[in-house]
Amino acid sequence: MVMQSMSNNITLYGAGGHCKVVVDILQTLGYSIKRIVDDNPLSQSLLNIPMTYPEGEFGFTIITIGNCQMRKKIVDRITVKKYVTAIHPSAIIAPNVFIGEGCMIIHGAIIQSCSSIGRHCIINTKAVVEHDSVIHDFVHIAPGAIVCGGVEIGECTWLGAGSVVKQGIKIGSNCMIGAGSVVVKDIPDNVVAYGNPCRVIKQNNNIKILSLIHISEPTRHSLIS
Repeated sequence: MVMQSMSNNITLYGAGGHCKVVVDILQTLGYSIKRIVDDNPLSQSLLNIPMTYPEGEFGFTIITIGNCQMRKKIVDRITVKKYVTAIHPSAIIAPNVFIGEGCMIIHGAIIQSCSSIGRHCIINTKAVVEHDSVIHDFVHIAPGAIVCGGVEIGECTWLGAGSVVKQGIKIGSNCMIGAGSVVVKDIPDNVVAYGNPCRVIKQNNNIKILSLIHISEPTRHSLIS
């Protein structure tokens, strides 16, 4: 959770649409943002917040990028004092839910009892994660998606808007599940799948494309618990 000690020292990495949503969450909670950083800043500010290249010290930070693999790539290359989690007040979260660092729980999201949300996940607007589900690191549950009870979703998988995942299903890592899909069978790693019922369409080549992107001066991130 965002704590009082970091109220004026929050850095957001990524200046796209998802960043604007997180700005709204933090401002609703009464916090100000020190800066927004982006690899290709298009102006000097966004929503009246200074915008710069990703230089200098990263204090309390949230990676505000919707793309799962890119979010992971940035976490792997920057050193941060502490990743923090932004949760909108309208979200409903059971008291025994685990939520990892750097997550973004957006307006109206619901996370039910005994579920686990990994690091740097996005549970987007009015998405539902039902009881006993396990959402691994860097997953994005898009707006209006419903994850029924006992589901497991692997690292860096994107579950498209309005999708429904049947109870007990396992979806692999690095998958793209298209909007409006109904997932009634397990989905393997590294695929694009969509439809009603959801079917594997092809391999997820987005992983290969991102692996070709060069990021200078890579470093492992360091966290303070």
